[in-house]
Amino acid sequence: MSDDDYVYDEVTGEWRPASEMAAQAAAAAEVRDSAGNVLADGDSVTLIKDLKVKGANTTLKQGTVIKSIRLTDNPEEIDCRHDAIKGLVLRTEFVRKR
Repeated sequence: MSDDDYVYDEVTGEWRPASEMAAQAAAAAEVRDSAGNVLADGDSVTLIKDLKVKGANTTLKQGTVIKSIRLTDNPEEIDCRHDAIKGLVLRTEFVRKR
């Protein structure tokens, strides 16, 4: 093996195989809904709780379907649109994949 096959892990303070570190980073980057299902761009989700929307004076009711979500850099948030609200960002803990 060459020196390029190992990467220093600052968390554990050990040298670990690069393939193992890449697999761990990919698993951490997955976006999951409240039930643990993996979300992807273009998925439809359903709200599992009534949500008051700040700045819009409206409430999204439980069971509302949101279509065509977009993933963000933050794995705990998704970007989406609703008829009444443009530029809506929802936390993944309040949605379930449809």
